[in-house]
Amino acid sequence: MKLIYLLITALLASCSGFLDVKPDQKMAIPKTLDHADLLLNDYGTMNMGYPTYGEIAADDYFVRSADWQSIYDVDERNAHIWSNEDIVNSVQWQNSYRVVYRSNEVLTLLADLDRRKEEQRYKRVAGHAYFFRAFAFHQLASVFAPAYSTATAAAEWGIPLRLSPALDYQSVRASLAQSYDQIVNDYKRAVQVLPNDEPLLGRPSKAAAYAGLARVLLDMGNYHDAFLYADSCLSLKSALLDYNSISPAIALPFPRFNAEVLFPAVSVISDPLSQGFGRIATALYSSYDESDIRKEAFFRHNSSDPGTYAFKGSYDNTPGGLFVGLTTSELYLIRAEAAVRTGSVSNALSDLNKLLENRFARDTFTPVTESNADKLLTIILEERRKELVFRGRRWSDLKRLNQDSRFAKTLVREVDGKQFQLEPNSPKYAIKIPLVVIEQSGMEQNRR
Repeated sequence: MKLIYLLITALLASCSGFLDVKPDQKMAIPKTLDHADLLLNDYGTMNMGYPTYGEIAADDYFVRSADWQSIYDVDERNAHIWSNEDIVNSVQWQNSYRVVYRSNEVLTLLADLDRRKEEQRYKRVAGHAYFFRAFAFHQLASVFAPAYSTATAAAEWGIPLRLSPALDYQSVRASLAQSYDQIVNDYKRAVQVLPNDEPLLGRPSKAAAYAGLARVLLDMGNYHDAFLYADSCLSLKSALLDYNSISPAIALPFPRFNAEVLFPAVSVISDPLSQGFGRIATALYSSYDESDIRKEAFFRHNSSDPGTYAFKGSYDNTPGGLFVGLTTSELYLIRAEAAVRTGSVSNALSDLNKLLENRFARDTFTPVTESNADKLLTIILEERRKELVFRGRRWSDLKRLNQDSRFAKTLVREVDGKQFQLEPNSPKYAIKIPLVVIEQSGMEQNRR
């Protein structure tokens, strides 16, 4: 049995409605540019359901022992304490490969069409498919593959690179270098053909593809190129929300598809990260200045657990899955970090201060003036954690920062009367691939 067969039921169940209502089986085969466009017009498949195991294993929150015992999904319980147990539920893996399958289906269909008939639309649809595949591959690599290091990437296992919708070939793991090369190349293809403006809210524009490249290259430690692509993104879309214009006290302060959103994407719903279970790490909550509007906009006090706080600041305007998409605020932080790492302190300060002046109560913000590059980098990384809390980026940041002794961190949990630790650069930073995938494909499991 090939690995991809594990996905067939879920893939077919999510196909666009027009595929289900054709009475003639031959007519059910997508074969036009309209069909290709419609295949991507499925927000529930293409923009939702991305993995959370990484964020569950990260350090921005904690769970009380009684709540941990109440977590329904055993894989989520185990992820929270970095257990060596196998992952038994394949949904988080499956969801992203469903996006890959749909993208491959569209690209294969496009290859058989005459692009000259509607060339601009053809390019736009192709760009969307390349973007979605890159985004899904990166979400998978961020969770199920080890930290990227140029010195070791060729020898480390990455993820299976499904590049065809065909069902009759076996999935194998590419190297980590091959995996990231594929992600970068797909985003670059998207950049070449996507329009500057995209009217459909769930679809990416050229700025989003630049943003995806900047995010991936930051994870790879390629700060020179991360700066360039972040700069290209912000030259097209640079709007920031002035948090003085929102109502931070309300339950969900941020409008969906707000001005900062470059590409919307949402994770699966996970108990440990929910408002009922997840308590924001005390030190993280305390790090916000009282004049910092994020402190009220991002968090709410847990009345049933005095002194603790839950996250409410989703850019998807929902208490459900995490917003894991791309925003201009993240791009300002990428450009700032890349700038200071490549010797441009003035550019880093400019970006950091532009972001923060939109986060503090009016007339209370004092610009950062730190001129020492190492100290400024520390400030930027602290602000990155505060800005991107519960955005699906903390696990990737821990992985890459652990490779630098200045920022390496041992994570500690105390659950059910026991203490658990995750050491820097532990192999556990690559979450285990679901057991059924390993058994059916014969591919290599992440080491422990």
